[in-house]
Amino acid sequence: MKNTVLLFLVSALIIGCSSPKQRALTLDTDHLIEDIRILSSDEMQGRLVGTEGNAMAREYIINRFTEAELPVFDGSYTHDFSLERPNGNTVEGINVIGMVEGLSDSLIVITAHYDHLGVRDGLIFNGADDNASGTAALIAIADYFTGTTPNHTLIFAALDAEEGGLNGARAFVMDSVLMERVVLNINMDMISQNDKNELYAVGTYHYPELKTILETIDTGEISLLFGHDRPEDQNQDWTFASDHAPFHRLGIPFIYFGVEDHEHYHRPTDTFETIPQEFYKQSVQVILNAVIAMDNN
Repeated sequence: MKNTVLLFLVSALIIGCSSPKQRALTLDTDHLIEDIRILSSDEMQGRLVGTEGNAMAREYIINRFTEAELPVFDGSYTHDFSLERPNGNTVEGINVIGMVEGLSDSLIVITAHYDHLGVRDGLIFNGADDNASGTAALIAIADYFTGTTPNHTLIFAALDAEEGGLNGARAFVMDSVLMERVVLNINMDMISQNDKNELYAVGTYHYPELKTILETIDTGEISLLFGHDRPEDQNQDWTFASDHAPFHRLGIPFIYFGVEDHEHYHRPTDTFETIPQEFYKQSVQVILNAVIAMDNN
């Protein structure tokens, strides 16, 4: 009888520890680094929309969402849209979207584009910072929230075809009924490459109430800076520079996390080997802290 009881207790302990809802709520930095490495590898051929490399990256994201037990969005991870090339050809873009149900129907949409520039003149534009960094962070933050119940329902959208027109984001916001429930967009685009430990949170000029929240979070060794969002900044105004722009045009508050342009921006040298890994890990932790704070507010 004692042996039977002991076996039951051990089995229960094993089952409890293996349950996703029981795992420790921490950022999985090992997977984070592996994800950015794979997404920016030569095998992905620069992830240009409509190419085989882009499809490989998409399948990788789907597999990682599945491993994280992230529920699908609107019946599927994949959501197609069409865009027309300058040469008149039509290309299919595909967003990859999952969600975590919260205590309310209000939505926070967390975005990062997974496409990049592809291959040009025989050179692979790997896009490690732009934007394998944001995509890997999206996976890591989604994985974190599958172990808890947020206050808001969280949508995790890996968007396609950002390069050349923010097409994936524009396709996503076309659902007007859905957009009525969205209270915030948090966008990540280029968050891993900086030698000053600086990360920008853009958008607080337009939505100053968000700055109040961001000023309360733990940023560790990262300097979380504000700016790049004032009209008088001219060439330094990032308000419409990435996938947060279609949300902002609808009046939906946004925070865009990113670093300033660097020597590897849109160059074939934007590779995994150039990424300062410790800065990247800390950068994603700051963004996770921000998501938690926004959700709590």
